[in-house]
Amino acid sequence: MQKIFYPVLLALFFHATPVQAFGLNPLGFVKDAVEAAVEDRSSADISKDTKIKAAIVSDITDKMGSKVISVSTDVYEQDVMLTGTVETEKLKQQAGTIAKSVKGVKKIYNEVIVHKKTEKDKGAVEGFVDDTVIEKKINALLLDGKDVNVTNFRWRSVGGHVFLFGRALSKTELNKAIKIVKGIKGVSLVTSRVKVKPK
Repeated sequence: MQKIFYPVLLALFFHATPVQAFGLNPLGFVKDAVEAAVEDRSSADISKDTKIKAAIVSDITDKMGSKVISVSTDVYEQDVMLTGTVETEKLKQQAGTIAKSVKGVKKIYNEVIVHKKTEKDKGAVEGFVDDTVIEKKINALLLDGKDVNVTNFRWRSVGGHVFLFGRALSKTELNKAIKIVKGIKGVSLVTSRVKVKPK
């Protein structure tokens, strides 16, 4: 199915959507759109989330600029999770306020971590955690996990602290997903903002 969707969605994306509206990685939008095609949600609900995410990323970039280059936005059923790192509590609160002001947002989970530059530099010396590798492992292991509907989950790793988001169809499914993530090398902590909601 992905071979069919990718060319079409890529064409639509570059035709109708400014690249900067989705951050530095436009292909991330295509990945989200392909996964959304098999989610347990209506196309209208998915469309709302896509518009909200675009508006938040655009507004945060316009109002905060390069100060929040490491802040990521995930939207599921109009709930929003912000993750990443900033250097002050004020910047974290500003990002949350901007996201909350976007029309259609129901709830904000502001999980942005405050790290002063000196703490970042010290952490880089003491031990490097490759969040990209962790996120790829989460994708692979949840995809292989029996009874885990990976397309309803979102995840972000920030210095080995993994934030889970989205929806589980049961508490059992959620617990299994958390257990899988906790077992990944480099993961130091797991915070779940996943809703348990049957079909």
